[in-house]
Amino acid sequence: MEMLNFTDVTEFILLGLTNRWEWQVLFFIMFLVVYIVRVLGNIGMIVLIKVSPQLSSPMYFFLSHLSFVDVWFSSNVTLKMLENLLSETKAISYAGCLVQCFFFIALVHVEIFILAVMAFDRNMAIGKPLLYGSKMSRAVCIRLISFPYIYGFLTSLAATLSTYGLYFCGNIEINHFCCADPALIKMACAGTAIKEYTMRALAGLNFSYSLTVVIISYLFILIAIVRMRSAEGRRKAFSTCGSHLTAVSIFYGTLIFMYLRRPTEESVEQGKMVAVFYTTVIPMLNPMIYSLRNKDVKEAMHKLINRAYLKNQSKI
Repeated sequence: MEMLNFTDVTEFILLGLTNRWEWQVLFFIMFLVVYIVRVLGNIGMIVLIKVSPQLSSPMYFFLSHLSFVDVWFSSNVTLKMLENLLSETKAISYAGCLVQCFFFIALVHVEIFILAVMAFDRNMAIGKPLLYGSKMSRAVCIRLISFPYIYGFLTSLAATLSTYGLYFCGNIEINHFCCADPALIKMACAGTAIKEYTMRALAGLNFSYSLTVVIISYLFILIAIVRMRSAEGRRKAFSTCGSHLTAVSIFYGTLIFMYLRRPTEESVEQGKMVAVFYTTVIPMLNPMIYSLRNKDVKEAMHKLINRAYLKNQSKI
């Protein structure tokens, strides 16, 4: 059988979640509704932070970037998945697969490092409240938020370039609903060693590094909370950290399950189910987690709704 290099392939077939038409229609309706909800939720969070003076602290500046990345991340995968659910060919071009791989890896890394930056910010706010304003100035925040984007896209470039070493023995069917590294490695017949090593090394290094920042930051936060004399201060500190810890636990847990295992038929099939969760559900959960568990966000939302209501009443 002819061995085709990645660059010789013109298109791939995405097998998706199911080949039963009735399930495809149901999934299309369900994922379309979820996509609309998460896009509106994240854009709403960005707008709320932008127009609300009480949400002008660094924590909400970083949260707005998390919402921005969530919209971009989910759109990169979901739009093509929705198209293929109602398509007979379910094809993705070689260039489209490469672009999807690139942005998928880049945005995953951007998100994990934004979560690490947010943990560092909470450490500064709770551990050193008197120095927080000077230490976390606007210029410092911009430098901190620039790192995830620059590093994430450079990491993705290295990971995507390693894909060129894969060879496919006539098989162009990807057992996934998007171009994901584990599924590509499993379907390739040669050149997988370097790609698999690169994927696991980059994932292991970057997940470990960013998670270490989160863990160390929360150890210092815990020490600072224990030293607080005020019960109200401890309650408020736990409240501001609870949302972030929930988001970190969900996101890291699913990604570690997906990328730090050897690609096998079973792991790829399981990973496909997990990928549904973190590409469709998590981006929708983040604005809910931060709005339902955060008093400042809820107050800002109520003020914005009241302001809009009073403005409409005055026009009547």
